[in-house]
Amino acid sequence: MNMFLKTTCASITGALIAGTAIADGHAQSWDMPMAYAATNFHSEHGVIFADKVREYTDGAIDITVHAGGSLFGGGDIKRAVQTGQVPIGERFMSAHANEAPLLAWDNLAFIATSYDDNAKLWDAAKDSVNAQLAELNLVALYTCPWPGQGFYFNKEVASSDDTQGIKFRSYNSATATFAEELGMIPVQIEAAELSQALATGVVSAFISSGSTGYDRKVWEHLSHYYKVNAWLPRNYVIVNSQVWDGLDAEVQAGVQKAADETAAACGAKSAELSDFYFEELAKNGMTVEDAGPEFLAELEAIGQKMTAEWLETAGPDGQSILDAYNAN
Repeated sequence: MNMFLKTTCASITGALIAGTAIADGHAQSWDMPMAYAATNFHSEHGVIFADKVREYTDGAIDITVHAGGSLFGGGDIKRAVQTGQVPIGERFMSAHANEAPLLAWDNLAFIATSYDDNAKLWDAAKDSVNAQLAELNLVALYTCPWPGQGFYFNKEVASSDDTQGIKFRSYNSATATFAEELGMIPVQIEAAELSQALATGVVSAFISSGSTGYDRKVWEHLSHYYKVNAWLPRNYVIVNSQVWDGLDAEVQAGVQKAADETAAACGAKSAELSDFYFEELAKNGMTVEDAGPEFLAELEAIGQKMTAEWLETAGPDGQSILDAYNAN
């Protein structure tokens, strides 16, 4: 982080801390922006986390959740926390891979495609990730995986011959790369804007979990979902470093206990909902099936290329993550 940003973070955060500091027994009031709909399981667990924090800190911290990008849009949440505009927020971790390539660890295609393997990959990555976040003036309190990622289209797709020129919603560099490799045109669209983008033809395909399709009722616009399970990306709840350091040890312990319990519950809910989302997509008229062998082979080849490119940008820390994962 450059000196200007460090200075900005310190000055704004100082004002934020002064405005929320515990005084005369009053609680800190924390606004927590989240990018996804209030009915999404990530947002629902944000509310669970806030309730637990209130309980475990004896009311010392009172968190108000703002779901659906209502306080800050998804693309603005990290910087809002980083610079102290809000003390806490949730964001899609790999959305920040352009700034910090290491944070794309959870987009390594076809490396860890089950919940158990994804948990092992996070165990291998978390020390390096936390060190990276510290440089960005952030502390990760908990992470939670999405179900595996698959492809949504408005037609049958058997190979890249069928994807040429399609406008494809991307949400980070990995998804943009997949689009380009398949001859599609990537368009950066936040989840909160997806329904409108589909309705207006800004995009007509994307990669995501069944959750996004269900939340956004994409059967109103699209016809096919291909189960690929390319990766299980993670959202993370982050707090500003100065705000975190300003808490006494007992309050920190209460917040972390709430975070650890929420992480476990959110991960379990994600796994529980995975098949439910597929059933709901099919119930509403979509064709839900495994990707065909030719398409899957193309995707796996792209994944191998993307992993090699990630290792080049992430450097030794990236290689150490894969080495630690493969050793388990």
